[in-house]
Amino acid sequence: MSSSNSAWYAVRVKSRCEWAVSDALRHKGYEEFLPLYWSRRRWSDRVKVLQLPLFSGYLFCRFNPADRVPILSTPGVVLIVGSGKTPLPIDSKELEAIRTAINSGQKVLPWPHLEVGRSVRIEEGSLRGVEGVLLRFKGTNHLILGVQLLQRAVAVEVPENWVVPCEQQVSAVTAPRFA
Repeated sequence: MSSSNSAWYAVRVKSRCEWAVSDALRHKGYEEFLPLYWSRRRWSDRVKVLQLPLFSGYLFCRFNPADRVPILSTPGVVLIVGSGKTPLPIDSKELEAIRTAINSGQKVLPWPHLEVGRSVRIEEGSLRGVEGVLLRFKGTNHLILGVQLLQRAVAVEVPENWVVPCEQQVSAVTAPRFA
């Protein structure tokens, strides 16, 4: 049903339905892409290595947007990402970069998108729990946060992996650990 001339689109699916929707779309003849990563999860009695969706709640599918009803009628599909009812295509170079990263053998993990001007919270180190505004990135591994203190701003340099957006409630306890 799909052709290599069709664009890729992001498809929002119900929580924990990524695999079922991926299989259903493949059986309908569509080219789909569900990027996965390996995660080590610890329970009180064991440690288990699981394969999880890299973009929780999303997968990618190649199709003609004029013929999107079969996609939307697939059990577990919530919507096709777009502007209103108009699906917006994903740049195929971005998806190819994700495929390359996954196939590289390197650890690939989901990561929150950090933007300059966004409120963020430090999750590690002696400043754990401090909230501030991302002022700028310094190099590839550090960023500068502005922290309001006594109505004055101070800049704090911390490793990027210590910081999460304030809207996301990720903690070191619930974040996956890797050996």
